[in-house]
Amino acid sequence: MSQDSQHGKWTISDSEDEDNIIPPTPQKDSNKPSIKPDLERKPDTVTTFFKQERKLSPKRNEDTHSVKEPSAPSMGSEARKAAHVNQTLPVKYESHPSPSVKRKRETEEAGWNLSSSDDETPPPAPKKEPKKSDVSPKKKKTEDKRPPSPHGTSYYKEEPADFFETNLLSMNDMYRFYLNKVTGIPKKFNTGALHIKDILSPMFGTLKESVQFNYCFDIPWMVEQYPPEFRDKPVILVHGEKRESKARLIEQAKPYPHIRFCQAKLDIAFGTHHTKMMLLWYEEGFRVIILTSNLIRADWYQKTQGMWMSPLYPRLPEGSPGTAGESPTNFKSDLLEYLEAYRAPELAEWIDRIKQHDLSETRVYLIGSTPGRYQGPAMEKWGHLRLRKLLSEHTKPVLNEERWHVLGQFSSIGSMGLDKTKWLAAEFQRTLTTLGKARKSLTSPETQMLLVYPSVENVRTSLEGYPAGGSLPYSIQTAQKQLWLHSYFHGWHADVTGRSNAMPHIKTYMRVSPDYTQLAWFLVTSANLSKAAWGALEKNNTQIMVRSYELGVLYLPSAFIAGQCLCVLAPAASLWVL
Repeated sequence: MSQDSQHGKWTISDSEDEDNIIPPTPQKDSNKPSIKPDLERKPDTVTTFFKQERKLSPKRNEDTHSVKEPSAPSMGSEARKAAHVNQTLPVKYESHPSPSVKRKRETEEAGWNLSSSDDETPPPAPKKEPKKSDVSPKKKKTEDKRPPSPHGTSYYKEEPADFFETNLLSMNDMYRFYLNKVTGIPKKFNTGALHIKDILSPMFGTLKESVQFNYCFDIPWMVEQYPPEFRDKPVILVHGEKRESKARLIEQAKPYPHIRFCQAKLDIAFGTHHTKMMLLWYEEGFRVIILTSNLIRADWYQKTQGMWMSPLYPRLPEGSPGTAGESPTNFKSDLLEYLEAYRAPELAEWIDRIKQHDLSETRVYLIGSTPGRYQGPAMEKWGHLRLRKLLSEHTKPVLNEERWHVLGQFSSIGSMGLDKTKWLAAEFQRTLTTLGKARKSLTSPETQMLLVYPSVENVRTSLEGYPAGGSLPYSIQTAQKQLWLHSYFHGWHADVTGRSNAMPHIKTYMRVSPDYTQLAWFLVTSANLSKAAWGALEKNNTQIMVRSYELGVLYLPSAFIAGQCLCVLAPAASLWVL
């Protein structure tokens, strides 16, 4: 089935980090893929953690919380990455591909399937019975161009000059967590938020070189985001592309000789390079940005995104020891270990640069995933076991702990098994409910896990309309196998920051107090809800297997409140004001 709207047809896509990929099956019409099963219920009145008022769990009694009907998930369109390849214009396709090549493209690389005028059905001929041999030749197409957006060529509007930040007065220097600016919402909700042009502007430093780690790239658009004075400075793009998609990426960069590539090794099937990070080297020092946005225009236009921006790290004095410049959170050594995991000569110079800078002002913990199978102490270096280790060592139990909900919010969902005990409510929930070293007894009440994922209604009424579903992939094959998951879902609301209609591509996880005013911890990351991103235990829990590269930062109270080890970041709204 397909669904028609004013935005055209929209489709189901596989998760960008799906770990159970199912090959496409033939259909009568390749431009009419099926839509999700009838899972939709009316969105509940739940307000997520993005709203300060507590409406998420109405009280059953003083000690028990329940949630009304959960919202069903929204399904995405054709695989987002392939869609973007066809939405951008840098690569020209040959004029007359063979039928077999064309069929392959339709299956593997179909975007929004928007037709140009050349593809429209011609007007009917005069009423004259044509002979069998009278077949008018098709009009030659010199180039297969796609509109830059599923909405059409005129969708994006240039932002006015006052849309961007002009000074650092509204910056949050304590937590250094920022939302992306959103086009089309009241200006007050964008105050203190950042656009990519802000991040790369001279306001934050005189740029000399940069590295962009990401999943999706639109190279011409990315180059335009650098200010003119920095536009030809050396850039390395760290990507996970292979074969044809790698060739397209290289083709995009041909007009830009200052761009070089570093290909991330993906040795385990169905893994992706999903990390989103910027390394920025200035005349004044060095900075790290860890974010949730791809380097494509749609991700910086009308979606809810987030980022952590480091302080400006100064250069260490000459002759400083190798351990100098470390932070209380071991951020420097963890960042170096993550970069070394790429085993990439292209990053060696950057590893040396980071060693020469003082990162001691960092107050967040780094949580990364790198592909591999890990045993022994290495199991706790990556994925959700890394998060479990930090929560065990740097947090403490709280009173009525079982009433502190675990909240997870993401933009893509992978395969988690036939029931919740296969992964979600077993190893992953154990990680998310860890507070200190105390072990739970078998009689302890279960902590409620609330998963925030936009419903079809959320998507339909969003700023982008149905095409926003292209950034919310959840394959129909996977959804049909884990219907049990829908009881966890809650709709998307972000009223406090005016982003209820800006569909989330941000990914956040946290432990929140019963009245939704305090946080035991908070994580912003590239990792969606999947085993590929977080890792899954194997061999009787003696090994963890991780498929993808991911990166995020963890906020813990003990790193922000000197001399104390409190259990909460209070108030939560000062950190996460959605």
